[in-house]
Amino acid sequence: MREYLLTLCVTVAVTYLLTGPVRKFAIAAGAMPEIRARDVHREPTPRLGGIAMFGGLCAGLLVADHLTNLNGVFELSNEPRALLSGAALIWLIGVLDDKFEIDALIKLGAQMISAGVMVMQGLTILWIPVPFIGTVALTQWQGNLLTVALVVITINAVNFVDGLDGLAAGMVCIAAAAFFMYAYRIWFGYGIEAAAPATLFAAILMGMCLGFLPHNMHPARIFMGDSGSMLIGLVLAAAAISITGQVDPDALALYAQGERNATHAMLPVFIPLILPLTIIAIPMADLILAIVRRTWKGQSPFAADRGHLHHRLLELGHSHSRAVLIMYFWSGLIAFGTVAYSVHSATMWIVLAIAALSAVGLILLLLPRFTPRAPRWAESLVPPRYRHAERAAEAAAQDTSGQEPEPARPVAAGVSGVNGATAVGPRSRFPDRRKAESTR
Repeated sequence: MREYLLTLCVTVAVTYLLTGPVRKFAIAAGAMPEIRARDVHREPTPRLGGIAMFGGLCAGLLVADHLTNLNGVFELSNEPRALLSGAALIWLIGVLDDKFEIDALIKLGAQMISAGVMVMQGLTILWIPVPFIGTVALTQWQGNLLTVALVVITINAVNFVDGLDGLAAGMVCIAAAAFFMYAYRIWFGYGIEAAAPATLFAAILMGMCLGFLPHNMHPARIFMGDSGSMLIGLVLAAAAISITGQVDPDALALYAQGERNATHAMLPVFIPLILPLTIIAIPMADLILAIVRRTWKGQSPFAADRGHLHHRLLELGHSHSRAVLIMYFWSGLIAFGTVAYSVHSATMWIVLAIAALSAVGLILLLLPRFTPRAPRWAESLVPPRYRHAERAAEAAAQDTSGQEPEPARPVAAGVSGVNGATAVGPRSRFPDRRKAESTR
């Protein structure tokens, strides 16, 4: 665990320290696109944050390669090299897209090629556990196609959810933390060394997101861009593929039968199939809804719009920060709830706790619809958002000006003078001229 923490800290530090220089480079390179109709931010913000995240990935793999216990991952498996090669390719395409706006079909082709590069080096799904059937061995073509499909879906799911400051990085960090807990338990708890690469990938992915988040939280100073969102999506997919398709379910079943009763004996076998889906459940739901919505309107599935889940939270009345925290909450509930159930599946307290937290999440979602209003005698003691609309507007005006607000007077369009006077026409230069002539 200490070596994983060291790898995590190095990845965080490198990503964090590189983000500042990368921001200056992005500004100098002109990677600051104009504000689009679907954007939430109001000022041009530099992209290319994926450069710093890729630097953190390389640093984490380099440090892990020189550690005693983690060095075996590189000697016994080719998966770290497969991940690095695929990540380098998808990162390069993302950098070009952040600068030159590459066509969506070209990016889709690059995603498939990156997945194919990893497949050629051995990072592929060999078998899948199917409920009530058992372990199903896949042919080479079946495993390759399934691997490519999972990589492309995960990359686009993360890319679609990257719409608010800190949203994608935070959600992927939560998913990676849950994945790390499960993979670490399989490796050291069950003694299955095939789970070691997935554990390492999850730790490095956490470091990439944690190092970038301080620069990306609202208001963001830099965006990760497609170079970052596609990169972390690929790393997340690689971890899921490694533990789902490489770990032998029969080894899990043997350990489970000695530890659990017959009812729950096969649960650890199916968790590797379920967990990769739960950690991207929210991005996946957003992706499916976006494709259905755009296809129903006769648009391209890759056409951008303002119908994503985070946009709908803003339309409900949530603030930017609250919308991000709500998405964090649901992602953590689904991911960590699945991990907790895999550990203590025999108890009902886990199910009851998940149900209670789900109810809390529903209340948080509908909170703007049920905003309480304080009685008039207590309005001076509560924030303006809990007051009635008229009183809140007056209080806000008094807080900004320090005095009673004056009624607005209509003023014609003109040129502002030196002392703040507005020139309406040729006679507006002397507004009291007629009054002065009448008093003579």
